[in-house]
Amino acid sequence: MKAIIAELRTSIMAILCLVILLCGVYPLVVWALAQGLFPYQANGSLVSLEGRVVGSSLLAQDFTGANHFHPRPSAAGDGYDAANSGGSNLGPTSQKLISTVAKRLANYRAVNDLAPDALIPADAVTASGSGLDPHISVSNAIIQARRVAKARGLPEEVMKMMISAHTEGRDLGVFGDERVNVLKLNLALDRK
Repeated sequence: MKAIIAELRTSIMAILCLVILLCGVYPLVVWALAQGLFPYQANGSLVSLEGRVVGSSLLAQDFTGANHFHPRPSAAGDGYDAANSGGSNLGPTSQKLISTVAKRLANYRAVNDLAPDALIPADAVTASGSGLDPHISVSNAIIQARRVAKARGLPEEVMKMMISAHTEGRDLGVFGDERVNVLKLNLALDRK
């Protein structure tokens, strides 16, 4: 019986030590390191305008006006809802996906005053896996540049320079494609 009590005491002490270490000390150390080394990222990569938080550079927002660049379509809840992040899970043979993309193609061409047979980048008419991707392709941004320039009364070349200035390179120089963060680009345009 003494052996069982001794083993039980050892087990309880081990559990308490691990709880304190893994549920208290370790998270506190990770939090302190993150706040000290990467405070911008650790706090959600929040973007401020005139001292007021207007969004996160990691989450898409719905911009619909002619004077702003538009993000990728969203499949997250009721449009860019971070609480319902996720793709549509519709496969390439899904009639619902085919009709949704067809509607988005027609709308994108109409909004950007494009010919009915103009080629459109895939990211302009398909949602990302999370439904909250804050980036669009450079080709998508360039297509939208004419519309935004016209709405703002600026030369299209100014828009292209803004796109170039806000183009982010590949991750680690090799992964993914060059992309444009829509929130950062639109905020830069609003400051201009």
